[in-house]
Amino acid sequence: ITERTPETGLFVSVFASLLCDWMSALPAELWDVPLTNLAIPGKCNTHFLSRCYCLDINSPLVPSESDFFRLLDRLFSCFTRPAIFRWATTQVCCDRGLEEQLSMGIRFFDLRVAHKPKDSSSDLYFTHVIYTHLTVLETLSSVATWLDSHPKEIVILACSHFEGIEDKLHQLFIFSLKKLFGSKLCPQKESVLTLRSLWASGYQVVLSYDSQSAARHRELWPAIPYWWANQHTAQGVISYLDWNKDLGRPGEGFFVSGLNQTADRYYITENPKQSLRTLTFSNWGCLRKWLEEQAPGSDPKSLNIIEGRLCGSTSALSQIHCFKCSDFGCCFLYVLYIGCCCGIKVIKVSSKLLSAGVCPKRANGF
Repeated sequence: ITERTPETGLFVSVFASLLCDWMSALPAELWDVPLTNLAIPGKCNTHFLSRCYCLDINSPLVPSESDFFRLLDRLFSCFTRPAIFRWATTQVCCDRGLEEQLSMGIRFFDLRVAHKPKDSSSDLYFTHVIYTHLTVLETLSSVATWLDSHPKEIVILACSHFEGIEDKLHQLFIFSLKKLFGSKLCPQKESVLTLRSLWASGYQVVLSYDSQSAARHRELWPAIPYWWANQHTAQGVISYLDWNKDLGRPGEGFFVSGLNQTADRYYITENPKQSLRTLTFSNWGCLRKWLEEQAPGSDPKSLNIIEGRLCGSTSALSQIHCFKCSDFGCCFLYVLYIGCCCGIKVIKVSSKLLSAGVCPKRANGF
């Protein structure tokens, strides 16, 4: 990318490089702030699957689907499968890998793991109604490889659901994860996680594992609370998130605010021409406005991990937001990934301001 932004005269490629290592680029004032008080961009399961590892349109349905839907899928798969793909993914093609999402600044991934029924192997797959082509370990190996090249970036992985997985398979999977990430895994003994402490210890992966099978493994963290609205309108999502904010943070650890619209079967039937992609696009303006009013920090109403299935067309851009955090008197970059990563949009940001850790939003008066 070599397009020059007229407002600043910066090359966009410089900003892309900043996104790749945005944690190490944060000002020193934030190195001792708990990660639970920083704003961390995340990806929900549907966008993660559609962007990286393509759902297998011919795979069986996950066992948790209703008997009625399974019958419907068996009789009219020519209708149900395209509908599943439209509403289980935010992008038609899978032309970007997990490494690119990491390079675009995403640091939290929601991973729904499952074992295929009647599969004699120990292979596990990501799932959303149906299963992915590639296995979990095949895909996560790219995370370990990427982290080798970015030693100061921290990634939070939240494994959950685990359909069709018994304890023996859990233990085998956990052993494989520990072998894959090795010394990068941050153990639970690190009660307060800051950038400085993680850098000093060489830890780069916080691995949450939502199963009792992980109780005896000190390298695995408990489930991360998730604010999921289960609404198909932006206003419904916002009302739910505001209601949770009024109740205060769910504990002292990480928590996720989901900017995700969810369509039930009735809505999908009533809107046959829509998809998760069009639904997300039509609501993004309202969600973006709400997001720009939020702040990280230790305040009970602050946000931490912000996750969404924010998608775009082939020219979709990444957006940079700057949040003011009054608790430690400085501003920092919050990276929010929107779409296909075909470009970067720089909003009146100069390299001088970035290197100084000054909030471009305040400096430019908008």
